[in-house]
Amino acid sequence: MNRPARLACLLLFAVTSARAEPPPGFARLAEIAPDIRQDIRYAGANNFTGHPAPGYGAPQCWLRADAATALAAAEADAKSHGFSLIVYDCYRPKRAVSSFVEWSRNADQSTKPQYYPRVEKSQLFPQGYIAEQSTHSTGLAVDLGVIGWNFGTPFDFFDERSWTQSKTTEDAHRHRETLVALMRRHGFENFSREWWHYTFKGADRAERLDQPID
Repeated sequence: MNRPARLACLLLFAVTSARAEPPPGFARLAEIAPDIRQDIRYAGANNFTGHPAPGYGAPQCWLRADAATALAAAEADAKSHGFSLIVYDCYRPKRAVSSFVEWSRNADQSTKPQYYPRVEKSQLFPQGYIAEQSTHSTGLAVDLGVIGWNFGTPFDFFDERSWTQSKTTEDAHRHRETLVALMRRHGFENFSREWWHYTFKGADRAERLDQPID
């Protein structure tokens, strides 16, 4: 092998070896449950801020290993009933949560029609649509839906219509109830103000982390 080729191989090895590993006790969902589709919104611009969030260097779902294993079981359960899950967010570094606080204080309203048409931006925190701390930072919370199902509102739509038990269409209500029941069977509890948000047991006692996703 000539010198330029050798250098190229060494560079490729260095880049491959530099892949960041999840924190201890965490796992990549893709390695535990490859059939679950991932559409990690905060790794791109398709979210309520209109920009990628700090700490999302790659569109990957990281979770604590026990939560990832439970979610894999939920996917197997779902597939046995003819549907499949899609995740929008998993572990969320604390720096991303802090960036949401900063976003709430700036004048940019470009995403208001899509994400919070009936709520003033200044009220998103007081009304509980965004929090200064997130269980996502523990690796024990996940935002998800079902491929092809209508849930009445999009993901991250800040409105009472997104509350799990809010008045919606018959199909959307049935889909929400089915997802709640599925996730509860596998140890996840729904946040009543977001049909998409589920927390695994132990999140209230777990440490919040800030390691970036790479």
